[in-house]
Amino acid sequence: MYNRMFDFLIVGAGFAGCTLANCIATHLDRKVLVVDTRNHIGGNAFDFYDNAGVLIHKYGAHIFHTNSKKIIDYLSQFTQWRVYQHEVLAKVDGDLYPIPINLNTINQLYGLNLNGQEIEDFYEQVREKYERIENSEQAVVGKVGTDLYEKFFKNYTYKQWNLWPHELDASVCARIPVRTNKDNRYFGDKYQLMPIHGYTKMFEKMLAHPNIKVMLNTSFQEVEKWLKFDHLIYTGPIDQFFDYKFGKLPYRSLRFEFETHDVEYFQPVAVVNYPNDYDFTRIVESKHITGQKHPKTTIYYEYPQAEGDPYYPVPRPENRELFQQYKTEADKLETVTFVGRLAQYQYYNMDQVVAAALTVFENRISQIY
Repeated sequence: MYNRMFDFLIVGAGFAGCTLANCIATHLDRKVLVVDTRNHIGGNAFDFYDNAGVLIHKYGAHIFHTNSKKIIDYLSQFTQWRVYQHEVLAKVDGDLYPIPINLNTINQLYGLNLNGQEIEDFYEQVREKYERIENSEQAVVGKVGTDLYEKFFKNYTYKQWNLWPHELDASVCARIPVRTNKDNRYFGDKYQLMPIHGYTKMFEKMLAHPNIKVMLNTSFQEVEKWLKFDHLIYTGPIDQFFDYKFGKLPYRSLRFEFETHDVEYFQPVAVVNYPNDYDFTRIVESKHITGQKHPKTTIYYEYPQAEGDPYYPVPRPENRELFQQYKTEADKLETVTFVGRLAQYQYYNMDQVVAAALTVFENRISQIY
């Protein structure tokens, strides 16, 4: 016997699911059930206070940055913001250097005193010239040359992906900027902000609508057996939805090891990369990001791995072809919408997920209902 309490079923309570749930409940006045297999909302952006009372990101550092005023205006309904300019250092040969590579990095590494014009000449001298960039190794070497590539990128990329840069699409490393100025910020976006009370509080407000009900520790398959609904919005892995009929889409996952230290700060910035040493890729210290004042601090080591929660789609041609088979099937389903990083097998930043969800609502859901 089917239950007809809800008009929409949304699978996944991350950015995509929460955005669409809020839009549907608020603007369409429809009933929405949001389900998630985890025991919390917020997806990978979930944050919480650990046993020491430190606000940490459970699934790695999540820094909100965007050039879109529309995205900021939308999310500002649910949170105030703290300005935060993210900086990353890389430990190379025992010293810490700014990442992305910039004028400070080059001058410190090579004992030079170049200016903005001279560093452009430096890059021009060391970079390799390619007629066509075909992989991530060429994407980096074509910008900064072999020495910087080997010091900062080669081994880090292998640890992250279990593939050498020449085995990965150029898009993986092409995302990383190379600067000719002394800007140590990791991102160059117009808006670089953090929710003032954390992401989870923001998600709670997004879902705090009488038309929305949330069920945690619940799978889509469980609910599908008893709930009748008009439309399904699916933000989980698209291959899982189709029971892996064409094969499993590969992802990279992460394992985290947390440590609390009886000091105010453990390291000078939120993230320190370890491209060449140890099995972990980086150490993250949340307090730099959240702005929390606390006598103790919690850090976490990030270990990339193949198994575990899916984080990063692996960008290779054969994987895109496999995804396209699933997308062809998905496009046939008129009452199912696939949106989000896992459903679209796309490396999205958080603002891009919100943008994708708002676009789906404006161009599809609101047009149908």
